[in-house]
Amino acid sequence: MEENGLKSMEKLVVIGGSAGSLDVLLQVLPKLNRIETLALVIVLHRRNSDDNILEELLRMKTGLPTVEIEDKTQLKPGRIHIAPPDYHLLFERDMTLSLDISEKINYSRPSIDIAFESAADAFGKKVVAILLSGANADGTEGLRAVKEKEGMTVIQSPETADVPFMPAHAIANVAADQILQPSAITELLNGMA
Repeated sequence: MEENGLKSMEKLVVIGGSAGSLDVLLQVLPKLNRIETLALVIVLHRRNSDDNILEELLRMKTGLPTVEIEDKTQLKPGRIHIAPPDYHLLFERDMTLSLDISEKINYSRPSIDIAFESAADAFGKKVVAILLSGANADGTEGLRAVKEKEGMTVIQSPETADVPFMPAHAIANVAADQILQPSAITELLNGMA
């Protein structure tokens, strides 16, 4: 079964963000036409809580199957997977997702760096890493790892970010494949699907 999932997944899209990134997600995700060949994973810095408000909001706004990741969740194309708060997200080559509680990176857990690096190690060229608005340096090292494995790196244009530090820091330190405003991120993803 894992082999079939891997073959049907043309791209693994990992979107990382922090402060101000939810607004971007609500601009981009509802306008996706089809994502049957894309596995979409969202890694956001957010408060630890027992509710599933983010999952419900995205499901309601997009109409797409949306799940909060639990340890050993199966990665599936056509679905939005959301990293839970207070766990690092790890990708396995057999299309499973693992959770880790090791120390925070850039004051964050989940760390966007860890998620991007793990995705790059597991899926190489199939990875599209997208870094959105945020207030710290998380994501820069992860984008570098994706580039090294020949995946695609996309950074939100800082001029369009509510909190521009995170994308601006990444642009200053990584040669991104594309620097895009939210509407262009939507076009990019629709073009892949």
